[in-house]
Amino acid sequence: MTDDELQTLIEDATADYALAETDLALEKLARATAAAPESFEAWHALAEVNFSLRRLDPALAAAERAHALQPGDLFINTTLSRIWMERGDKPKAEHFGAQAKIQSWKEQLKNPAEPTKTGL
Repeated sequence: MTDDELQTLIEDATADYALAETDLALEKLARATAAAPESFEAWHALAEVNFSLRRLDPALAAAERAHALQPGDLFINTTLSRIWMERGDKPKAEHFGAQAKIQSWKEQLKNPAEPTKTGL
């Protein structure tokens, strides 16, 4: 599967999910993760769809795969925080929430807002 085909499959799955075609979305994301097990985007999408369906075990498994691929990603840390909170593990939720906050700060430091003009 080419990168473009993979991206199209993930986007199609996202659209299916938005149209309440959850089984079809999950099937496409399963194909995407099987074809490209190193695809962070596929694993993260699979985690989010499963989480929204309150399928916490598959959501956690997919989120952990995505996290292993990009542990410094703000969004996967946020997803893991939400999953752990829903599972009732506040310390783990707080850990990943803190990691997400740290990533957010790092992004802000990399891309600081331009200084505002005071008119002087």
